Amino acid sequence: MSSETSPAALTDVARRGLMLVLSSPSGAGKSTIARTLLAQVPGFELSVSVTTRARRGSEIEGVHYHFKSQREFEIMRDNDELLEWAEVHGNFYGTPRAPVEKALTEGRDMLFDIDWQGAEQLREKMRGDVVSIFILPPTMKELLGRLTRRAEDTPEIIQTRLRNARTEIEKWIDYDYVVINEQLDPAFSAVRSIVEAERLRRDRRPGLFDFVAGLLAEEPN
Repeated sequence: MSSETSPAALTDVARRGLMLVLSSPSGAGKSTIARTLLAQVPGFELSVSVTTRARRGSEIEGVHYHFKSQREFEIMRDNDELLEWAEVHGNFYGTPRAPVEKALTEGRDMLFDIDWQGAEQLREKMRGDVVSIFILPPTMKELLGRLTRRAEDTPEIIQTRLRNARTEIEKWIDYDYVVINEQLDPAFSAVRSIVEAERLRRDRRPGLFDFVAGLLAEEPN
């Protein structure tokens, strides 16, 4: 073995990236886990959505969203350029297909912080690439407490979020993995373990064909 070639380089097998989908009812912790994953686990990129919503003063085009007119959005949707889309409060949001497929081909992983409806659309179009995780609260009482402690919503909105949570929680059975977020650190560790295992899946590592061929052709001395 050359002194310039490290063991890590020898086993750096080319792989296809994955699409990690995190879903949960509001307040269960998916966005916190997503931020922690981006900060602590190399190789992840957050999918940047397109939207027809007006850009806010603090938002940057291409960083927070790709801002489109309604007509531009409709053209993307009708040309199958979106992997998933939805209408929320009169505005349209969607995931552009091209940057996701480019990232996966280059072995980069994409993170999606989306609801069950978006996850369902992604599975329909990219099932083999999707790894889906549903984050559950430990109890409904704790979910209420988290929503209240956030101090972002009125009591009426909190009650609406709780009612919606029951519908959302019923979708847990459609996901590959389920993590109960009683405490952030153990929940994040569980998500990280899932990522590490999924990155090693045989069917995501096309480079193994060349690696094994080279291994079998090697003559040990």
